[in-house]
Amino acid sequence: MSEYSEPLFPDVPSATPELTPTDDNQVRQRQRASQLAQGLRQELQKAVIGQQAVIDDVLTALIGAGHVLIEGVPGLGKTLLVRALARCFGGEFARIQFTPDLMPSDVTGHAVYDQQSEQFKLRKGPVFTHLLLADEINRAPAKTQAALLEAMQERQVTLEGRTLPIAQPFMVLATQNPIEQEGTYPLPEAELDRFMLKLHIDYPAAHEELLMVRQVTRSTRADMLDVQPLRVVMQPREVQALQRIASELPIDEQVLEYAVRLARATRSWPGLALGAGPRASIALVRGGRARALLRGAEFVTPDDIRQCALAVLRHRVRLTPELDIEGLSVDQVLRQLFDQVPAPRL
Repeated sequence: MSEYSEPLFPDVPSATPELTPTDDNQVRQRQRASQLAQGLRQELQKAVIGQQAVIDDVLTALIGAGHVLIEGVPGLGKTLLVRALARCFGGEFARIQFTPDLMPSDVTGHAVYDQQSEQFKLRKGPVFTHLLLADEINRAPAKTQAALLEAMQERQVTLEGRTLPIAQPFMVLATQNPIEQEGTYPLPEAELDRFMLKLHIDYPAAHEELLMVRQVTRSTRADMLDVQPLRVVMQPREVQALQRIASELPIDEQVLEYAVRLARATRSWPGLALGAGPRASIALVRGGRARALLRGAEFVTPDDIRQCALAVLRHRVRLTPELDIEGLSVDQVLRQLFDQVPAPRL
């Protein structure tokens, strides 16, 4: 249970979206929501050494009601980050280890024949949870990866002709090893587009690695940091309140147009063979609002959009073969694009 002694949002019983509080209540709720998000960030930093930008991006997706794809070589703390978030989250948590022989029914569930009742009963799969860790998702073939599509987009799963809702909030955090590694399958574009953000985890700095080794070697759990000492900062109802408050954060029309221009620019930019679709524009606005709430702001700025733009767009575009041969990365081309698209001055 949450360690707060009083309701986090007393003006919003059950976090009902139809409630329309006064301006003063809205300000108080934004302040409380920002404090809660920052408290969650502090708890995650206790378990995940360094990777401050990655932590902020994961919180951006959580507040923005999106899903996250995390890429990095093994051993950089991808799974630890998700386990720590699950611990602080207070909701249900499930983990799927993706392997080449994993079947779609292992993800969504299947019908089982009950001999006593002589009827088939539905057995729900691990996707029916609040926080789902899809570990090494690109180790499984496309058919199994696609089992997550309906759940990620519609927040529901169809089993044996029945549509079953997934509890809210629902978030998929998928990890993958770089495509160059042996035994991996690239994710289909339709599934990549369902991820709000794609994050890269790189090797830690020298002082961060030293601190990590010092902490881990004190632990009795082999080479793992123990997430049990972390506080449970929020409950699922409070996460939904955060998401609702962020979705109502004011955004100027010029900032909204800036987000759309960034996404549309990828469709005609030299060097990009494939541009981002409308989901990218939506993700930029949702991410900008989440960033603004995370830093305690009263409105969204162009910087909020810009800070999450790389993670929103990098998996939604493709380089032309010419630039790929030259050795340029998607991130380098996108940064050039960001420099050329003018941001509004508020």
